[in-house]
Amino acid sequence: MRKIEVLGMGCSKCNDLEAKAKQAVKECGVEAEVVHVADLRKIAEYKVLMTPALVVDGLVKASGKIPTVDQIKEWIK
Repeated sequence: MRKIEVLGMGCSKCNDLEAKAKQAVKECGVEAEVVHVADLRKIAEYKVLMTPALVVDGLVKASGKIPTVDQIKEWIK
C-alpha cells in the first residue's frame, strides 16, 4: 500500500491538494493511504520550506504548488 502525505497547516491550498490526491488514488484504483500532516516537526523532517507539499512513499514530489490530478496519478502508479 502506498502512503501519500499532504504537508501543510490546513489552508485552502493544502485542502485542495488533499482532495486532488484522494481523487488521483480513486481514479488509479491503487491502494493508498492519504494523510494530512500539520505537525511542523514532521514537515521539517522532509526539509520542505513551502507548503502545501506532497510526499509519496517518503519522497517529496511537490512543494509550494498544487500539482494536477494527472501528475499525482503518475507518481502513485
